Amino acid sequence: MSESEIELIDIGANLTHKAFARDLDAVLGRAREAGLSQILVTGSGLAASRAAIGLARTHPGRLFATAGVHPHEAGEHGAAELSAIADLARATEVHAVGELGLDFNRNYSPHPDQERVFAAQLEMAVDLDKPLFLHQRDAHARFLEILDPFIGRVPGAVVHCFTAGTYELDAYLERGLHVGITGWFCDERRGSHLRELVSRIPADRLMLETDAPYLLPRDLRPRPKERRNEPAYLRHILEAVAAAREERPETLAAATTATARRLFRLPPP
Repeated sequence: MSESEIELIDIGANLTHKAFARDLDAVLGRAREAGLSQILVTGSGLAASRAAIGLARTHPGRLFATAGVHPHEAGEHGAAELSAIADLARATEVHAVGELGLDFNRNYSPHPDQERVFAAQLEMAVDLDKPLFLHQRDAHARFLEILDPFIGRVPGAVVHCFTAGTYELDAYLERGLHVGITGWFCDERRGSHLRELVSRIPADRLMLETDAPYLLPRDLRPRPKERRNEPAYLRHILEAVAAAREERPETLAAATTATARRLFRLPPP
């Protein structure tokens, strides 16, 4: 399969991370060579959201931004910071609110703060009519309890970096949510269960992402010296997911790209 036969969209890359500070242009060049036409740069707090918008403005039509507060950062974001996030999220470069949600695994922010900031951002997304870029880890029941009243009031949502099981997947699909698959899928220690589950996801609900610089696919060969993930490796994730779904990579690329473009209202490249 030649590079020209596919078009991919990475729906989640942390390109404002310091890991990309010295060679972002080269990273974007490799992504283009791998078939990526567009990338959503994840906003995970006030500073990161502002930086994501800055990158999108520097690379119009190619990079787009989300704006939001990751649950890890919730304790540092009060009313003033959330108001500033809302102002940022109004920018035309911002195509989703997030990364927002709950993370009861690492508990970097107290649960009440996470829940407060999650609910505030859901209201923000309704007001702005923008889709959601969601995060959930070890908080499934409470996550849905807070999210459910907003389903149908926002123009769609994706559960980013899905790593859970059948129960959680079915709950998301029943609610009309989209599902993002990362390089976690390629980890034989933690992601093997996803090889069966991924076939349960309808083609118009599935999207691909790297979550770069995190979650470098473990089975990538040759192994990058720096162990840094980057958007170019989305091609590897595509091929692994396509094999598990018994689909041609070109078919899966076309479907996931169309789904991402539709949910996030992205223009043609």
